[in-house]
Amino acid sequence: QVQLVESGGGLVQPGGSLRLSCAASGTIFRINTMGWYRQAPGKQRELVATITSAGSTKYEDSVKGRFTVSRGDAKNTVYLQMNSLKPEDTAVYYCNLTYPISGTNIWGQGTPVTVSS
Repeated sequence: QVQLVESGGGLVQPGGSLRLSCAASGTIFRINTMGWYRQAPGKQRELVATITSAGSTKYEDSVKGRFTVSRGDAKNTVYLQMNSLKPEDTAVYYCNLTYPISGTNIWGQGTPVTVSS
């Protein structure tokens, strides 16, 4: 059974940076998409950034140019480099692994990010 473990969240001042990490334990299928979603208080969960096993990326419009999603060499890790953080980036960030063929979705437990002075 695959589990996702996130790390790297915390409190940062506006304009600062954070790097989130997510490691998948267990055997994962080769064709997959990993990425990050976030949920702010009182709002629905939304896509932040994803990267396929082939390296194609997708970003939510408000984070383009500020956030970068990448995968580790072992392909079972995904990172989110967040620069120029804004208060509106405050949310719980969730790691996600999706198998596009079966539609299976696996979620991490979430890591909170707070952007505040």
